Amino acid sequence: MIFRQLFDSVSCTYSYLLAGNHGAEALIIDPVLDKVDRYLQLIRELDVRLVKAVDTHTHADHLTGLGALRDRTHCITVMGERSAADVVSMRVREGDRIRIPGVELEVLYTPGHTDDSYSFAMADRVFTGDTLLIRGTGRTDFQNGDARAEYESIFGKLLKFPDATLVYPGHDYKGDTVSTIEEERAFNPRLQVKSVDEYVALMDSLHLPNPKMMDVAVPANRHIGLHQEEIAQRGWAFTPQEAFGVLGQPSIALVDLREAHERDAQGVIPGSLHMPYGELEENIRDGGLLHELAVATGNRIVFYCAFGERSAMAVEAAQEAGITSARHIQGGLDAWLKAGGPIVR
Repeated sequence: MIFRQLFDSVSCTYSYLLAGNHGAEALIIDPVLDKVDRYLQLIRELDVRLVKAVDTHTHADHLTGLGALRDRTHCITVMGERSAADVVSMRVREGDRIRIPGVELEVLYTPGHTDDSYSFAMADRVFTGDTLLIRGTGRTDFQNGDARAEYESIFGKLLKFPDATLVYPGHDYKGDTVSTIEEERAFNPRLQVKSVDEYVALMDSLHLPNPKMMDVAVPANRHIGLHQEEIAQRGWAFTPQEAFGVLGQPSIALVDLREAHERDAQGVIPGSLHMPYGELEENIRDGGLLHELAVATGNRIVFYCAFGERSAMAVEAAQEAGITSARHIQGGLDAWLKAGGPIVR
């Protein structure tokens, strides 16, 4: 497995690049906007293809690189379902798995630092975001933080991992890079409490200044969605209401770009074909299934996904590949359901 820990010296943020092997798909956790060029250089050097960019929570001390990486690589953006971000490609919940070949992350909901904080666990390590730090824990005094919830996240979930589990945090201000569950249980001064009430009292006594970028970073990081209006202005989008009138016609091929676990959890639009976004490139090129379906038979391809971000990127790619009849459902299944569209499970 390829694993790289990357550091932003301005915000003291750690980002993590993972891939199954050289030449394989990759994902990145907690990318920083100012480091995007560096990430892309490393991705080229390691000969991997970025397919997912993941944030552990809405950051207050730096601008996220999710949107820029999506725009430059067409990767999927991923955040927890509690995130206040306007649009991300995929929202995950406790117990979900974020997968690429050779890498699987288990999703843990670990609120407390913020109400949208998530951690991601592998067999031998856990990426704890700002919930559990090395010899510290995330502050709980803004963004709906809650010291009591953080105590439960740490003691009820993270410290339940085996002692040897590696702890990779979202930040470190002292130069430490990695710890273990055993070390944090034994030596983290904020974890040497006897009760949740004692932990709450400790956190309430910190009185820390707000992060310098908080007033800029939080609003910006909540507005990272792809501007689907630009796709609509080109005539490549259906509103859900417009889609009601064309779906079911013999000349329409409705293509669901979501992953299997999303379809299982959220249901599907009746009559849709399943073709995950990761397989798009091979299917829209000359000789690919969707290319033949559209060009050879004259069918109109209509893409949809969870929130319209993947389908907007897909319709743009399909148009560039010569599938000029391609369209997508703006806002995805989320907008479809709000408009009263039917689904099956």
